[in-house]
Amino acid sequence: MTPKCIVEGPPNDIDLYEVLGIKRNATKAEVKKAYHKAALSSHPDKVSESERANAEIKFKSISKAYEILSDDGKRDLYNAQGMSAFEAGNRGGMDADVDLEDLLAQMFGMGGGTGGMNGGGPRASGPRKPRRGEDEEHPYNVTLEELYKGKTTKFSSKKNVICSHCKGRGGKEKSKPKECVACHGRGMQQGLKSVGPGLVTQETVVCRSCKGTGNIYRDKDRCKKCKGERVVEEKKVLELYIPRGSKEGDKIVLEGEADQLPDQDPGSIIFNLVETDHDTFRRIGPDLAADVHINLNESLCGFSRTLIQHLDGRGIHVKHPQNKTSGPLKPKSVIKVPGEGMPYKKSELRGDLYLIVNVDFPDSAWLKKDGRMEKLRELLPMPMDSITAETVDEVEYEEVASMAGFGAGNEGDQWEDEEDEGEGGQPQCAQQ
Repeated sequence: MTPKCIVEGPPNDIDLYEVLGIKRNATKAEVKKAYHKAALSSHPDKVSESERANAEIKFKSISKAYEILSDDGKRDLYNAQGMSAFEAGNRGGMDADVDLEDLLAQMFGMGGGTGGMNGGGPRASGPRKPRRGEDEEHPYNVTLEELYKGKTTKFSSKKNVICSHCKGRGGKEKSKPKECVACHGRGMQQGLKSVGPGLVTQETVVCRSCKGTGNIYRDKDRCKKCKGERVVEEKKVLELYIPRGSKEGDKIVLEGEADQLPDQDPGSIIFNLVETDHDTFRRIGPDLAADVHINLNESLCGFSRTLIQHLDGRGIHVKHPQNKTSGPLKPKSVIKVPGEGMPYKKSELRGDLYLIVNVDFPDSAWLKKDGRMEKLRELLPMPMDSITAETVDEVEYEEVASMAGFGAGNEGDQWEDEEDEGEGGQPQCAQQ
């Protein structure tokens, strides 16, 4: 039996037996067993960080349900009076700072309101509104230059705000709503959700007719501005600030800028940064890497010139004299420039810049001019000696641009041994 929460009898009664997934005549041993099973599956340490808040609420509600049902006195009180026995002023021994009904209401999206001004007047039932609205998350593409220098941008956003004319009631000031027929004033309904081919599960959803209020105004009594919706659409200019040194996956939070609903605090708009690929630089943490090109002269004799333009437009000048102790720069050598990587957020420190050296050799046309080949033979080290081998074959070769064809001849290399085949081409089995 899957633990869930339903409303039976008076609308403000929450069935704790259903919370633990047990029958009303369950023994203490069965209550304890169900509690351990539910608590283990709902423990906050077993879920991701984004789900931990809801898991903690669910875990606390399961614990409080067990606290009541495992105690004979509290269980008898609950069986007789329901959750009303544990409300303020008659809490039956529960912790004063924990509202079990409120925890369950946040967990399952339902619960018993004891009255209030929601919808224009007091009513005996209705959903307890969440304390905070849902957040809105959006991906936001950002370049490496913008992450390096930081960015501030303004954009226009449309969102729902509480109607100023009716103050979020949805109806005229002196009008009274009627109970929603679809949800019987609860604001929530039971629905079916597909979880796979031919599989559905039951879930509690907000009533579409009353949008969770439990009440509906007649057409003539509805607010003229919001048409009974309680909120109106408004355009607002927001400012988005991305600190320098930010990285992919960082979240930029605009607190309280999501859609508004009566009786709850608005959620936030959250932008998840997505770093776009850069043509020159690659980033890992605070460090940057880039390829640079030098020619054979610079590789052997050294150089002093600007090798690359940085993300902020500055040129990076590198001196590599020929008397450098490291000698000539070979292909794929790495030049490390300390302090020229990405900035750390809220700090003057920076990572390092790694320049991977590519040596460009002269083409054959350059070598054939003015006897350059002979001059190079005189200047460069002598050719290397051949290796020794018992047999030497002189082969022809092809110059290829890459290793793209390496391994391409792997297909069709099945070896067929004619001696292993019998008559008709079928393999013969050894006789035992």
